[in-house]
Amino acid sequence: MKVLPFQIPKPANDALIYQEDYEYVFYDKLHQHEEIQLSFIAEGEGTLVVGDTISNYKKGDVLAFDGNLPHVFKSEPNPEQKSLMLTLFFTRNSFGDDFFDLEELSEIQSFFTKLVNGFKVTSHKTVLEDAFISLKESSKLERFVILLRILKIITKAKKQSLSSFIYKKSYSANEGKRMRDVMNYTMNQYDQSISLEKIAEVASMTKNAFCKYFKKRTNKTYIQFLTELRIENACKLLVNKKELPVSEIAYQCGFGNLSNFNRQFKEIKGKTPSNYRAMH
Repeated sequence: MKVLPFQIPKPANDALIYQEDYEYVFYDKLHQHEEIQLSFIAEGEGTLVVGDTISNYKKGDVLAFDGNLPHVFKSEPNPEQKSLMLTLFFTRNSFGDDFFDLEELSEIQSFFTKLVNGFKVTSHKTVLEDAFISLKESSKLERFVILLRILKIITKAKKQSLSSFIYKKSYSANEGKRMRDVMNYTMNQYDQSISLEKIAEVASMTKNAFCKYFKKRTNKTYIQFLTELRIENACKLLVNKKELPVSEIAYQCGFGNLSNFNRQFKEIKGKTPSNYRAMH
């Protein structure tokens, strides 16, 4: 199965797909698919990469991705508990070419406008959780009705964008494999020293060609991306591992010295690691 583009398993005549991912690790390869994705994280946490932006996801989050928006979940390993994600997949044309343009659905048009960069819902979480959980025991007709209800709730809810830059061209299979390999290597080796020569080798490119290639598709340098990934993982350790000193967290996240870690952390998060920990 090709990773980019990724094919959502779909029964022949189903316009709306309901899927449960109950795994120790979600599908952790960079991928895109033509369907819009609406997901509720029922259990689990980890790192989320969408377009040019690295963030975290956790239990209770509701996430929305536009069709063909590249993204990757990196689950936080937990051998004692599986992660659970409940998802609806559909396209703008699933229910007819002009369905979502009907006057009766005009109040949910802003959902599609916000969808371009992906977003996380930051309010109305309880009612959205109830709606997603009800999907499992619902008929196909009831799921369609629930989808419309979810879209209406999300339209009124507060949202946080998941990305600020999206590469407009769809990835070819070869490009997809290259970016998948780069993302996979980086997310698994971020705590080690990664040179531009090494990551260019992973991409099967020269260093100069890779730097231009990555910057064009993410709007940032590879070193910027790697630093942001390390900082996001440091944030999780600062909150969840109170017993670890800041210096140890810096080392575990791939920073060679504490002063560089403190400087990079403050530049990205606007506060020192110690202040971030105290606030959480």
